[in-house]
Amino acid sequence: MRFTRTARAAAAVLAVAFAATACGGDEATSASQSAESGNLTVGIKFDQPGLGLRNPDGSFSGFDVEVAKYVAGKLGVTPENITFKESPSAQRETLIENGEVDYIVATYSITDARKEKVDFAGPYFVAGQSLLVSSSNTDITGPDSLNGGKRLCSVSGSTPAQKVKDQYAQDVQLQEFDTYSACVEALRNGAVDAVTTDDIILAGYAAQYPGELKVVGEPFTEERYGIGLAKGDDETRAKINDAIDAMIADGSWQKAFEDTVGASGYPLPAQPTVDRY
Repeated sequence: MRFTRTARAAAAVLAVAFAATACGGDEATSASQSAESGNLTVGIKFDQPGLGLRNPDGSFSGFDVEVAKYVAGKLGVTPENITFKESPSAQRETLIENGEVDYIVATYSITDARKEKVDFAGPYFVAGQSLLVSSSNTDITGPDSLNGGKRLCSVSGSTPAQKVKDQYAQDVQLQEFDTYSACVEALRNGAVDAVTTDDIILAGYAAQYPGELKVVGEPFTEERYGIGLAKGDDETRAKINDAIDAMIADGSWQKAFEDTVGASGYPLPAQPTVDRY
């Protein structure tokens, strides 16, 4: 009799564990299911002026934030029911794969390597890699002037960092930090000579420190920003693509840009065309 009770108890525990695992898996793979519950967790950057910034009062502002809120609205979730989660460049795939976020809007360039781990909707914006230097700097004018052991900062796990490694690392001292704000502080302190990432990100920092920093040279890459979500979540990806199309068509995309990035002087770019791969 004792064995029977033990066996029954073990079977019950296994059944509960199996059910919990199955439930957790479903929740982790579909952002649409989260939206149906009335809540979403969205990954953004917390330290990028004009794009994704956590303000001193705890609120969030920037173009990516406005895109994230518009998409959430189309999924049926109001802004007050969005939880924003900081998503550093090197952690974005992990946050999605672990189900810690429903989707990510964080200057997230669409690449083939990343598409092996996550899916993308979009693009919702097209930027280009550039350089940020001190306003007094006259030596650095573009990527071809990154010679003579120049100290260049970017973020680990980012596309710009990899681009520099692949094309310019032979004569450049590349330093990688966790965030671009840390790179900018290193630039302001004279610890590095330049910061590299997408021009729209750099424009925000230049606007934050007027007269102290400047963006130099023409963009030397094309970075297509997408909204990252779980691999295989085709239903949500289609809904987000529709939301991006709607945001562009109804004028909300341009207004969001002008209200956020526009203050930096960065010119309004051409509207992107959403991919439906």
